[in-house]
Amino acid sequence: QVQLVESGGGLVQAGGSLRLSCVASKMIFISNTMAWYRQAPGKQRELVASITTGGSTDYLDSVKGRFTISRDSAKTTVYLHMNNLKPEDTAVYYCNRASSSVYFNWGRGTQVTVSS
Repeated sequence: QVQLVESGGGLVQAGGSLRLSCVASKMIFISNTMAWYRQAPGKQRELVASITTGGSTDYLDSVKGRFTISRDSAKTTVYLHMNNLKPEDTAVYYCNRASSSVYFNWGRGTQVTVSS
């Protein structure tokens, strides 16, 4: 069964930290570059960070130095460690395969709200 379940969001003050988790079904996890996306109200979804099966990472410029993506093969889980959060990071965060057009079914996402 193809499944993505995100968790870990919440309300934090600017400068705070959160760790998001995404449990993926094994079929998705073992063969895909995984990514975290976010969508703020009224804006398009954007790719925030990605990690290959080999562990290579890439980041949106605005989060470089603040966010870290990682993956745990034993738990088929992708993490997003977010530090020094800013109000502009407020969004619903989703995980999926890294792509510009072809995705697995989206999960419910997890809300991140950063207050100023």
